Amino acid sequence: MTRTRRWLIGTGVAVLLLLGALGWFAWRLLPSDEALAARVSESFERASGIGLRVGSASWSLRPTPVVVLHDLATEQPRPITVRRVVLRPRLAALWRRSIAIEAVEVEGAVLPRASVRAFRGRWQADEVPGMLAGAWTLAEIPVERLRLEDIVWINRRDIALAYDAELRFDPGWRPREAEVRRPGVSPTTRLRLAREGEEDRWRVQIDAGGGTWNGQAELQTLEKGRMRITAELEPRGVDVGQLVSAFRRHQAIEGRFDGRTEVRSEGDNVGELIRHLNTRTRFAMRPATLKGFDLSKVVGAPNAGRGGQTVLDELTGTLETQNTGDGILLRYTDLQARSGLLSASGSASVLNRRLNGEMAIDLVDGVVGVPLKLAGTLDEPQLSLTGGALAGAAVGTAVLPGVGTAIGARVGQQVEKLFGGEDDKKKPQQPAPSKAR
Repeated sequence: MTRTRRWLIGTGVAVLLLLGALGWFAWRLLPSDEALAARVSESFERASGIGLRVGSASWSLRPTPVVVLHDLATEQPRPITVRRVVLRPRLAALWRRSIAIEAVEVEGAVLPRASVRAFRGRWQADEVPGMLAGAWTLAEIPVERLRLEDIVWINRRDIALAYDAELRFDPGWRPREAEVRRPGVSPTTRLRLAREGEEDRWRVQIDAGGGTWNGQAELQTLEKGRMRITAELEPRGVDVGQLVSAFRRHQAIEGRFDGRTEVRSEGDNVGELIRHLNTRTRFAMRPATLKGFDLSKVVGAPNAGRGGQTVLDELTGTLETQNTGDGILLRYTDLQARSGLLSASGSASVLNRRLNGEMAIDLVDGVVGVPLKLAGTLDEPQLSLTGGALAGAAVGTAVLPGVGTAIGARVGQQVEKLFGGEDDKKKPQQPAPSKAR
């Protein structure tokens, strides 16, 4: 037997012995499929206090390490369900009993809002390593890539919205790159983030409503680990109708807008940052169409213009959004609308599609400052005179029909504010009387 042949035989035996040893070690280290499913279920319930059913689980070390979970469902009245979860751990980290996952893939998840909210304050992060037996530690980057496909969020109005997402992480769970999109929606609706070097700053690129909403975001770490996120964005050419329809909403205004958006939030974790998110957008639309009523017809009879629409040459104002326990509160302030027929100003708030606000209308034919109360819903807005304005309008009509009605209504509104009306600070700034008198 030649030396070369003996060397090859010896090498082959060594490889077989090594593979056998690795197989035995893996058998001792990793559980069976059934035991793995049971361990995931038990660890999840121990960490969250909510049970988890695992349809099946499997793992393999060849050709690369992989763990696959199928048909997961939480034990809740309306369960969170996941069709498939794939984890791709790094083999070298496994031998060191370290959690370093190259990729996590989640497919076909359904997340009812109430069921997700039930986990607030429950999850114990230190239980995560316990999902595998023995003393495990987290690597500097526990998860390198996360891919989400067909993730359906069901909101408080039972509207189901599907999302896809891909994220790549740096140490400290900082996203190096991220993309979130609404699949199957046209025009493209997506958010992209790109980290700038090693700083906690990101370029933000948003495609929505056929326009862009780009800018920068920054993350600050405050005392005791609390976080603050801020962003400055510039919407350009965003179509309101296309934007809201991408999220299965119905719009009350049509047109494209430009402006500037400021974003701010603080919290101890990512969930709190999302829940406490506030935005402020100064916008301008030229032209714009107000749907639901015709403002040129509401001066004499506030409900006369219902069901129509108002075409405006310009609409400007400020929109602030705030997450609340009852949904997202929208506040419109400093609203100014102008067209060839009229000008109007006012403010309004919207919560769960219900309206509350005020406006004042000036017509170019001499009728000035008609104050109106805005109520109803976005689908059926209602306009009416306030009590004080209505009394003033009656006096004005008796003294001077026509223009006297409007002047009396404005005086009546101011008297109502002075003696027991709503706090002036909560009212919009009324426009100056028209030069046409």
